Amino acid sequence: MTQINENYLKLKAGYLFPEIGRRVKAYSDANQSAKIIRLGIGDVTLPLAPTIVNAMVDAAKEMGSSAGFHGYGPEQGYSFLIQKIIAHDYTARGVQIAEDEVFVSDGSKCDCGNIQEIFSLDSKIAVVDPVYPVYVDTNVMAGRTGEVGADGRYANIIYMPATEENNFEPDFPKEKPDIIYLCYPNNPTGMVATKARLTEWVNFAKKMGSIILYDSAYESFIQDPAIPKSIYEIPGAKEVAMEFRSFSKTAGFTGTRCAYLVIPKDLKGKTKAGEEISFNSLWNRRHTTKFNGVSYVTQKGAEAIFSAQGQVEIKEQISYYMQNAKLIREGLATAGYTVFGGTNAPYIWLKTPRGLKSWEFFDELLGKAQVVGTPGSGFGPAGEGYFRLSAFGKREDVISAIERIQKM
Repeated sequence: MTQINENYLKLKAGYLFPEIGRRVKAYSDANQSAKIIRLGIGDVTLPLAPTIVNAMVDAAKEMGSSAGFHGYGPEQGYSFLIQKIIAHDYTARGVQIAEDEVFVSDGSKCDCGNIQEIFSLDSKIAVVDPVYPVYVDTNVMAGRTGEVGADGRYANIIYMPATEENNFEPDFPKEKPDIIYLCYPNNPTGMVATKARLTEWVNFAKKMGSIILYDSAYESFIQDPAIPKSIYEIPGAKEVAMEFRSFSKTAGFTGTRCAYLVIPKDLKGKTKAGEEISFNSLWNRRHTTKFNGVSYVTQKGAEAIFSAQGQVEIKEQISYYMQNAKLIREGLATAGYTVFGGTNAPYIWLKTPRGLKSWEFFDELLGKAQVVGTPGSGFGPAGEGYFRLSAFGKREDVISAIERIQKM
């Protein structure tokens, strides 16, 4: 028989979010009258903004005519979108990015998972713990790790704990990492990195010869103007960092699918023979081989995000979700919970009460309040004893959920 990729067998029993879905379904089947409020998975609930919808409708009509039809587009993305991305997200911040350094894709999750393909299997990765599971799981699948230990950590991964004790600011690894995954605003803790701290990370990467994979999918939720929205605001970052951006939460594209990855041409790695190679060229080769590009209609919708009216509309949506975050944060604090995040990110990170394990609190919250959240241990061993709630629900559901939790 054909042999399988046995690295998949190293993975823990199930991916976090399907396991949540399984438990919720089991509870729902047994309690069919229960009104379950879902504040677990970070999926948006507001509809696409009118300006985006209109742009996509117009683009679809174009596709229905001979003159306006578009077949295969450039795998890297249409220039009309990339130019808007650069002008709005980089040039406006004093950062110079070239068009061929931006790659439009169908989601940051895909990019974060696929990027590991252009690195040697000998590369050692470092992750903040707790961590977005995709970073770890895709490296396990590729064979870059050992088996998972009794402590929930995989061999050959450098874990950088981020807990209340260190103010969720992980220490630099003591051993040399080849690849460092950073996510700010952070998923799941909702914490942010200051300019001073990001500067330290950039300097550390330069000193160690490491590459930073910087996931800034939630940058649009930053409220504090002193907090960097791009790692490229830090001098020298283009020499050591790739940046992942997404329209999923920024503009409600979770189901529409559009994101982008920036890989500066200054970012280089070495062959075993010592030859320097641009990661930009490697990713371009991978991207054009395995991807046929985001649809024209979707990219026209994404372009509309950067119009004056589009900006007004998505900022209203971001404000709506951040008001939800404030309600959750303050409501939990009133109920006696210790809470973090929720001020520059749409996630609230709380300590589980009475020393409960994360999954124990999940079951209690579901059973007593019919509210669904995400167990912190699902993000890594350092997440044990914590729990994540998402601000992406509808306002009435958020208010109801907090009322239910306060009555527990």
